Amino acid sequence: MTFLLGTATAAHQVEGNNTHSDFWIQENMEHTIFVEPSLDACDHYNRFEEDIRLMKEAGLNAYRFSIEWARIEPEMGKFDENEIAHYRKVLESCHENGIEPIVTMHHFSSPKWLITEGGWESEHTVAYFKNYCQYVAENLGELFTYVCTINEANMGIQLAAIIKRIKKQMESNNIQVGINMPVMKDYELQMNETTRAFDLSTGENAHTFLSQRTSFGDELIMRAHEAARDAMRAVCPHLKVGLSLSLHDLQAADDTPETIKNVEKEWQEEFLHYTPYIEKDDFLGIQNYTREIIGVDGIQKAPENAELTQMNYEYYPEALENVIRKVAESFKGELLVTENGIGTADDERRVQFIETALAGVKNCIADGIPVHGYMHWSLLDNFEWQKGYSMTFGLIAVDRQTQKRYPKRSLSVLGSYADKFA
Repeated sequence: MTFLLGTATAAHQVEGNNTHSDFWIQENMEHTIFVEPSLDACDHYNRFEEDIRLMKEAGLNAYRFSIEWARIEPEMGKFDENEIAHYRKVLESCHENGIEPIVTMHHFSSPKWLITEGGWESEHTVAYFKNYCQYVAENLGELFTYVCTINEANMGIQLAAIIKRIKKQMESNNIQVGINMPVMKDYELQMNETTRAFDLSTGENAHTFLSQRTSFGDELIMRAHEAARDAMRAVCPHLKVGLSLSLHDLQAADDTPETIKNVEKEWQEEFLHYTPYIEKDDFLGIQNYTREIIGVDGIQKAPENAELTQMNYEYYPEALENVIRKVAESFKGELLVTENGIGTADDERRVQFIETALAGVKNCIADGIPVHGYMHWSLLDNFEWQKGYSMTFGLIAVDRQTQKRYPKRSLSVLGSYADKFA
């Protein structure tokens, strides 16, 4: 089997003018916490052929991208055939350039109508999501093999845990007010504004995908995944279906029983409790960016003098190998690295990150772990959600005024590994 080596994007972050999505509404609120709106993003919607050609020229053979639900179904129950035709062209362009498409059905952004219907805490969303995925499979399924239903299905639970930690620090006065207090206030303001924007009469927020998730919402998302998986397989039995999870390399700060227990608890919440829902999946998408060191008091700050990325993650490409090995202890299916990357203005550090991360992947394969692909995040310097365009994860720089593409050395370095995994 050919090792899939490529890169990844998310529709809302690169396509531009995703006007029917919940994120578009949030970006344009009066009191938004987004530093800037997405607008035309990287104009990938119109320039996908150029971008796919750049991947081919670099030597890559795979591309993970998302189909935007808000484009396909801009109104509940009304599907847009023109948008299906658009994504058909994207898929055909991949095949014409020898690129294996890895399709993601939901990458954070949702149709705004879904949020007015209760969003990702509503029982009805399971059926809504299944119907959308089935429609796409019926119309486009013959053009792809790998499909990831939901990107980082555990992100809402991770967000809830982060907010809980911040609140706890506030209550104990053990917090850097100048940094963290505004974040918390801005988050709560955004949720209040989101609720008003979607005109919901109940609930603490509008239940977007990146809201703080309840245990019910967590279960609902996994049920939505299962329903979509089964519906897509029924239409196209050849499909390999999975989802992706955001996973950290969890390391114990010491060997005390309490610390070990804390590490085990974090892994249970981040990964293990999802295993019953994914045991029938064909693959699992692993998404890793860094490690977390855990002590008796929980997650610690990065070590003093540690190199931090633009996102304030610790620069730690070794984390990927550790996470792959840990996941393989419990999940016995095919593994794809669906995201791994670094936000930095220094492309040489990105090159070194890629080299270290891929060395770890090769070690895992040598030990018999079924890793079948690596997708680097991201193809383009894109719209990084609330951070706007200030975070540069891309293998290709984009001039925000002209949309001209400037491939970085990291793109060709990544492509050079195609022969090494052959």
